[in-house]
Amino acid sequence: MTLGALLARAALRRPDAEAVVDGRRRLTYAELDARAAEAARGFARLDVARGDRVLLVVRNRLEHVIAYWALQKLGAVAVPVNFRLAANELRYVLEDSAAKLALFEESTAGPTLEAAAATATRLVFVGDGTPTGLGGRTDILRFDALLDRAQPGPALAPPDETDLSLILYTSGTTGRPKGVPRTHKNHYAGAMAHVIQCGYTWGERTLGVMPLYHTMGIHALTSMAAINGCFVCQPDWSSAGALRLIADERLTALYLIPTLFWELTHAPELARTDVASVRKLAFAGAPMLAPLTEACAKTFHPDVFVNHYGSTEIYTFSIHPDVRVKPGSAGRPGIHSSLRVVTASGERRVGPDEVAAPRVKGEIIASLESDEAFAGYWNRADADAKALREGWYFTGDMGWIDGDGDLWVAGRVDDMIISGGENIHPVEIEDVLARHAGVRDVAVIGEPDEKWGERVVAFVVASDALTAEALDQHCRASGDLANFKRPRRFVFVAEIPKTASGKILRRLLRDGQYTEVRP
Repeated sequence: MTLGALLARAALRRPDAEAVVDGRRRLTYAELDARAAEAARGFARLDVARGDRVLLVVRNRLEHVIAYWALQKLGAVAVPVNFRLAANELRYVLEDSAAKLALFEESTAGPTLEAAAATATRLVFVGDGTPTGLGGRTDILRFDALLDRAQPGPALAPPDETDLSLILYTSGTTGRPKGVPRTHKNHYAGAMAHVIQCGYTWGERTLGVMPLYHTMGIHALTSMAAINGCFVCQPDWSSAGALRLIADERLTALYLIPTLFWELTHAPELARTDVASVRKLAFAGAPMLAPLTEACAKTFHPDVFVNHYGSTEIYTFSIHPDVRVKPGSAGRPGIHSSLRVVTASGERRVGPDEVAAPRVKGEIIASLESDEAFAGYWNRADADAKALREGWYFTGDMGWIDGDGDLWVAGRVDDMIISGGENIHPVEIEDVLARHAGVRDVAVIGEPDEKWGERVVAFVVASDALTAEALDQHCRASGDLANFKRPRRFVFVAEIPKTASGKILRRLLRDGQYTEVRP
């Protein structure tokens, strides 16, 4: 149960089946397997060995796919990173993962990668141009050189299913990213579960737009290998571009966050685009409201329409196989999963046996016995202590079980904001805003947004004349806040509601219980 073996079997089974498309570039499974093996030997020539981490600051493109599979064959650990991170965020991931090598492209070679020039042992450039803005380094290698068949490479010992395959970074409880290590067995199990739970059959063709630094992107890729399907890259999202790919490539399956489905169903180009090839829909990352569910059903007339509820830590929590029947419901546990809803308490440590009654809201927990489950965070014993308890993963999500036995998700225990499928913690934004000299107090929440699911809203107590524009510029200039985390609305208030112990009462802000003032 290793990822390298999964690809090798696909190449043996249907060598001529199309595996990946990136614009005019196309590879069959036989070609992809061969390129991945060549790149694996190229990585080995750079002294990347089993267990070494390799940072991938690269969009969804052919080279990223080749590099991912190469690292699986080598037994090294892929660390794909959000290319929109601010400089200090990227520096943290580099140092925390101790990446031995970093891959980047022209669009990710700016100031945010300066940290890589100082900390990564080697840099590998992906693309046709010449990299600039990396501290004047002259030892940068081109990715094409890794594919040089003329250069000998060491024999590759296959990894074990218990070896790490991947580390994905997700938002932490204090705003610091948490590394989530995943083994070959975890991702193999996740790929097979995804195939079964989404009703995939041989030769599906999916849109590869969910980023490969995200668990949805990785499983879109690996599930295609399991069924000799095709991963059609879309490096930069646009609804018009996605619709073109659906029509031109005859895509059959879409696995997206609700925000992207919203854009597809509201795109002006939809009326003149043939989308009849799409028969299978699945979404994850955030709930889908009933109006969008109806719009998707009307647009695509899918045979399968799945709500996938899960996380980076445990890929599948639950599945609802047809959201048209019960819009908003997260359904029941996936094929590897066991779930409970337990009493939620901010005052004491709740155990996994304190199960909430039906229809009573509590915290959703998932069994770590799942083959898809991680074993603990990377270098974060504090996060393990909070989230892992007696063989269960405490998700931090609130929810309840209805009378039919179906799960419903009702926000976050810790107030995490989910905007466009990205996890954003209020504390990290509050920390940046609090550094402004004109900010006396601040609280951040997520408010419902038809397109993004939630958008970031900052409530500010100002000490003197202050404008939303000034605070937005402060966020942009901080170097600690990615663009997608910036508040989209600022509200100036007389005070932030808090408990006697000083904890912010975010629910009062959500309910409109504040006094707005002009700064």
